[in-house]
Parts: sequence; structure tokens; C-alpha cells
Amino acid sequence: MTNIEIIRLKIGDTDATDYAFTDTEITYFLTSNSDNLNLAAADALEAWIAKYTMAPDSEKIGDYSYTQKIISNMNKLRNELIAKEENTPVFEWSEPDLTCGSGITAEED
Repeated sequence: MTNIEIIRLKIGDTDATDYAFTDTEITYFLTSNSDNLNLAAADALEAWIAKYTMAPDSEKIGDYSYTQKIISNMNKLRNELIAKEENTPVFEWSEPDLTCGSGITAEED
């Protein structure tokens, strides 16, 4: 899978007949986030949310009413992706080499 396909999968942009973003747009999100998949997906969701903010989130016609929760659902997913990235350690902890490369083990010292 390519990074573009992974971003599409993460944000639900998987309808090949009607993608929300072009490959170029997703490449921009990846490039502006140093190829970090979670942050690129979060930026894509933010842009997608911006499109929906122009439309009404609820509608009432007679006895029928409709409330659209797509913005809050997308924002929740965006926040989860950002939190996942914030909770990922930058470096893995490892045991330090205290022998300074001498080859002597602690038991031999």
C-alpha cells in the first residue's frame, strides 16, 4: 500500500469513483507533515471538515427533521489521530552500553 492509499483508508476517502481529495492534495498533506501518516490524515480531515462547515448541519421540513453529525464525527477522528501521534514516543528507550565498547562485561570488571 502506498502512503496515499493509507491516508485515504485512515480518513475514509475510499470511493475510487468519487474521491474527496486528489493524489496531489494528499501528497501535499504528507509533505507538509514530513510523511507522518497520522498528522497528514488529520490535516486532510481538517480540510474536509472545512467543506462541510458551509452546509447547514440540520434541516426541518414539516414533521421531518435531520441532523448531520459528519463534522463532529470527522473532528473526533481527527483528534484521535493527533492524540495517537502525541502519545507515540519519538525514541525507543534502550539499555545504555556502559562498557564504552571495551568488550568487558560487568561480571568481568
